[in-house]
Amino acid sequence: MSDRIVLQGVSARGTHGVLDFEKRDGQTFLVDVTMVCDLERAGRTDALSATVNYAEVADDVVARITGPSFDLIERLAEVIADEVLRHDLVESVEVVVHKPEAPVGHPFTDVQVRLERANAAHVAIALGSNLGDRGQTLGAAVQALRGLSGLTVTSVSAIVETDPVGGPEQPPYLNAVAVGRASLAADELLAALHAIEAEHGRTREIRWGARTLDLDLIQYGTPGGSREVVSDADELTLPHPRAHERAFVLVPWTDADPRATLRVGPGDAGIRQVAELLAGLDRSGVRPGPRWEQQ
Repeated sequence: MSDRIVLQGVSARGTHGVLDFEKRDGQTFLVDVTMVCDLERAGRTDALSATVNYAEVADDVVARITGPSFDLIERLAEVIADEVLRHDLVESVEVVVHKPEAPVGHPFTDVQVRLERANAAHVAIALGSNLGDRGQTLGAAVQALRGLSGLTVTSVSAIVETDPVGGPEQPPYLNAVAVGRASLAADELLAALHAIEAEHGRTREIRWGARTLDLDLIQYGTPGGSREVVSDADELTLPHPRAHERAFVLVPWTDADPRATLRVGPGDAGIRQVAELLAGLDRSGVRPGPRWEQQ
């Protein structure tokens, strides 16, 4: 693939840096973004829908520069890459963050961080626990997800505590959602999630019963995108058939990814914003949980 869209010199002021005055006073950052895409259809059809809207990419870059402060420009570059890779057409991206006013202490022209990231299927994974040390279990599960070959975790929600839904009488749950990109096939990722559950003593004897750890693959691929997997097979049902009804899934999911979408029916009309779905649900059984012990 040799087609590229190059966006150079996007500039804004931000407060990224380790030193107190950097966070207080801010400075100018410049960002270059190179997106590798297949642009043949765009060239043939002249349709904006067949390419990546670079104005939207620029908006996302500026939002990240001017947004919450990071200590390192490496982290700024990483979150910008994550934003760009939300566009399913982008196969890979190179992000260069320039910090020309960096406090180097010597004459210099520029400091820059350059990274490359490949795209893959965007996935959402729901985590739950209501037995044992629930917070410790969820933290260990996130660590296991981060260490899983073929999965890049890009964001993890805050923990919520929720009342159990269905099944026998049981203790309240701690729930969270992790989102990321998977190069593993959907069935391989599901098998890996089940293996992590088993490592934490998960058994499947009672439907909707209490469990030490529950890892549900909610969605594989961006709805409507080229990597989306829709399946009604018993061994792999995607997207999760009840996710759109569950506030204990949608509340943390919108925290991890405020722009997430979920397929609830066929065709483009069946794709809905998760935040919109959540607005129609009763959230009385979902409340803030403890802070993460580790992740």
